[in-house]
Amino acid sequence: QVQLVESGGGLVQPGGSLRLSCGASRFTLDYYTIGWFRQAPGKEREGVSCISSNGGTTYYADSVKGRFTISRDNAKYTGYLQMSSLKPEDTGVYYCAADCSCGTSGIHCRVWGQGTLVTVSS
Repeated sequence: QVQLVESGGGLVQPGGSLRLSCGASRFTLDYYTIGWFRQAPGKEREGVSCISSNGGTTYYADSVKGRFTISRDNAKYTGYLQMSSLKPEDTGVYYCAADCSCGTSGIHCRVWGQGTLVTVSS
């Protein structure tokens, strides 16, 4: 069974930074678009960002544009989400996903990780 595993979540103060990583077992990420989502307490899951298989195309939700950077290292079968200038409203469970379609209709993915908690608080 394919598994995606996120890491790098934790507690950070407002204005701080975190880098999330997404790896896979039994799944070669390098062929697939990777997406990142988040779900804040009491809210619906939100598509945050995605990156094409070769890294040439990226998308960001308006809420994170200019603060988050998505990247990938296909040699390591790993995706990343660098989060800077974090705000309390960025708090939530962050999920990586793969085998995604990403465009004006949003981000839609088939393979999901279990999520990692990011808490932005002083």
